[in-house]
This record gives sequence, structure tokens and C-alpha cells, in this order.
Amino acid sequence: MQKNNPTNNFGAYLDRTIKIIKHNYTRSFKKNGVDITTEQWVLLDSLNTKNGVAQNELANDSFKNAPTVSRIIDLLVKKGLIERKPSPTDRRSHLIYLTKKGRNIYAKALPVVEGLRRKGWEGLNDEDYDHLLRILDTILGNFKENK
Repeated sequence: MQKNNPTNNFGAYLDRTIKIIKHNYTRSFKKNGVDITTEQWVLLDSLNTKNGVAQNELANDSFKNAPTVSRIIDLLVKKGLIERKPSPTDRRSHLIYLTKKGRNIYAKALPVVEGLRRKGWEGLNDEDYDHLLRILDTILGNFKENK
């Protein structure tokens, strides 16, 4: 890499972008009376797509580690947004389900999220999105190879 190449600091650019996105989500959720965090949204969104899954599957789907997912699940259970039910096939495991309250919060949050996604992609198109995913997947793969 060249000395003055802007990719020298790509991690800071990614970090800055993630922070401002999370800040906008948090502010918009609060403004719209949605009492969840961005991390909680990720799990609710995953459960809305695929309800009744094991905790490890939620961790994989959300790209979060198991202890983090466990902590988020505990908070969502306390809020009454999700529930744990024993797995019918494995007595040692529980499946995670959205509750009625969780579905209602999801429905309330979805238009907020959709609006934020539109805002984030203003001036960009599908090709830009495809390029971004390709670049991020390549960077991820580059680092995974060095584990």
C-alpha cells in the first residue's frame, strides 16, 4: 500500500460510519417510542424472518458471538419481546420466539428502519450496494484467512 493511500485507515472509516448509523437508529427509535437498541433490533428482525430458532443460530445469523446474543436475549425476555421455549428435539436446548408484544414492537420499528435505510442509500444504487458487499466480504475473507 502507498503511504498516502486512503485505505490505510479504512478501519476508522468503517468505525465512524457504524457509530453514526447506530446513533441515528438509537435517536430515531427513541423519537418514535421504540424501546430497543440496534443490537436488539437485529435479533428481532432475524426472529421475524425465522421464528423459533436456537440461540446459536441467532448468533450466526446476526454475526454476533454467543455471549453477546445471550445477554441481548436476556434483556428482550425481560422486556417481554421474546420468549424461550424448550426444544422439542433436544432437552438441553431452548428455541427463541417473538411474543405478541415483540411482533408489535417489530411492526412499530420497521418503518423507522426502512426510512433510515432509504436515507443511508440516498445517491447510491443497486450496483453500489453490490460493490460494497463484495468489498466488505473480501476484507472479511482476508482477515478470516489469518485466524
